[in-house]
Amino acid sequence: MARNLQSGERLRPVDLARGHGLSTQAVRNYEEAGILPAAERSEHGYRSYTPLHAAALRAFLALLPGHGHRTATAVMQAVNAGADEEAFRLIDESHAQLLGDRQTLRAVEDALRGLAPAAAEGRAGPSDGPGGDARARGRFIGPLAEELGLRPATLRAWERAGLVRPRRDPLTGYRVYDEADVRDVRLVHQLRRGGHLLERIAPLIAQVRAAGGLEPLEATLQDWHARLAARGRAMLAGAAALEAYLRARG
Repeated sequence: MARNLQSGERLRPVDLARGHGLSTQAVRNYEEAGILPAAERSEHGYRSYTPLHAAALRAFLALLPGHGHRTATAVMQAVNAGADEEAFRLIDESHAQLLGDRQTLRAVEDALRGLAPAAAEGRAGPSDGPGGDARARGRFIGPLAEELGLRPATLRAWERAGLVRPRRDPLTGYRVYDEADVRDVRLVHQLRRGGHLLERIAPLIAQVRAAGGLEPLEATLQDWHARLAARGRAMLAGAAALEAYLRARG
């Protein structure tokens, strides 16, 4: 690959730093990390940069918001080492992760929509006897597992993972699932059917509990959408800056 790093304008470290709101030490650190190409040194050891270094710095800073520091660093190191294919692979991995996050959000929204009719059904209807609605009093593990087509052992495993927290009947010691517990069980069940791991479900269940139910989560979901959109757009900006740097390298 043809490269002429020293053609054109010469830039001091302070020139490169000021142009991007950085310290001169940060610029030196980026060079030492391989994010920037190696600078030419004067006989007294002073660094001399060129517009190509400025293009590399712009590419790195543009990659950061969409890919994160670790991936952005690895991409620039690969490009500067002439391993463009490795850089493209790293970028592909970031895009695949973003797609996975979008699919997770879609699964969460589908699960929440699937919960809405069940929640409404649980609130509706007359009481089923002198003691009131059995669902209002809570449900035992066996009937709930049978209703969802699960094994009681599965519900116990979810409890050990902290995804559901049924209370214990003071007389029998049996697990009793109230309305909020049933909501959590249904949500976990929906997400598990979508192939999501328990450790990825746990934060969502925590959000549902903290919000006090499903309705307050609307703002959280909208914010999730906005963050994914911003990340996708940041990846586009990073790709444009990286392509400009690749062209500048020749």
